[in-house]
Amino acid sequence: MSGYLDAASAVPLHPAARAALERALAEGWTDPARLYGAARRVRIRLDEARATVARALGAEPEEVSFTASGTQANHLAVLGAAAGRWRAGRRIVAGAVEHSSVLAAADRLANDPAVAVDLIGVDHTGRVDVEAFRAALGPDTALACLQTANHEVGTLQPVEEISPGCAAAGVPLLIDAAQSVGRVPVDVDRLGAGLLTASAHKWGGPPGVGILVVRRGVRWRSPLPSDERENGRVPGAENVPAILAAAAALDARLGEMEAEGTRLRRLVDRIRGTVLDRIPDVEILGDPVRRLPHLVTFSCLYVEGEALLGELDRAGFAVSSGSSCTAATRSPSHVLEAMGALTHGNIRVSLHAGTDDADVDRFLDLLPVAVARLRRIAGADRL
Repeated sequence: MSGYLDAASAVPLHPAARAALERALAEGWTDPARLYGAARRVRIRLDEARATVARALGAEPEEVSFTASGTQANHLAVLGAAAGRWRAGRRIVAGAVEHSSVLAAADRLANDPAVAVDLIGVDHTGRVDVEAFRAALGPDTALACLQTANHEVGTLQPVEEISPGCAAAGVPLLIDAAQSVGRVPVDVDRLGAGLLTASAHKWGGPPGVGILVVRRGVRWRSPLPSDERENGRVPGAENVPAILAAAAALDARLGEMEAEGTRLRRLVDRIRGTVLDRIPDVEILGDPVRRLPHLVTFSCLYVEGEALLGELDRAGFAVSSGSSCTAATRSPSHVLEAMGALTHGNIRVSLHAGTDDADVDRFLDLLPVAVARLRRIAGADRL
């Protein structure tokens, strides 16, 4: 899809997902909870999809549940772990740049005056303070939350440095891996995850499928009225066709991940270097080395991000600006605020498998012209 540079939000449907979805729409519409033959066949397909996802993440199939989204997976993970561990403690420890769905769930818990939420600060690259995170863990901590990589600036988080401290303190670690699955290797044992979440439309599956992994031995209790679906974790009928497509896309993505990651990192390096060379008063955000391969965010002084997004959109480019969660919000990005970075005039560019050199060339030719035009309109070219 030429001009689409917002893969951190969603990527085009992977061909493997499209093929699986078409098959499943014809064959996978019966209720897998029923006992007749057609339903049992669908149950087998659903179990196969669960096993595929579990294998990709290094988990056991019974630890994997399918949700309606990555956001719902994060809500269930935070609220369910807290409910299951209330006797252990009522403190939540999380990075200050976690996805808004994690922070919103923690805020909901904090409505109870007995609950405390500790947000751990980050450095100027968006990397969480390891020592501060470790120090915040204690006998009253119910849950720790840390993403594998930041969704706005791409910085890889020090999960493997923090998870041993969580294990030593007896605190389960929720790892939000939505931006990482299908981009870099993700293994629940290596990362030390007690819970893990992901979202299918980030790796080329259809929207409407999230992943919730609850490791064996982690105390978790559903915050919702439960039924027999998804091991009692997610009530309601499963979207079997979408789940089958999501599993097919993930399996295919893993086979492409290393080569595609190398290719996209090269393109992102070109963007990073060219933006700095061609545009004055610009700051590249995030860690320059320890980062996701497909994503770059930068802030342009004297330019409103929404105005720049509009200029690029009219030229056929789809990018993200400001808060990564919704275009409707006017609130400054909590990620950039926590980093101490410029909270306006920022653009997030994220590449997918269909992005090629020609797309990047065209974008890099247009971007300096668009920035200069907006600065002229604002009178900033005379500063």
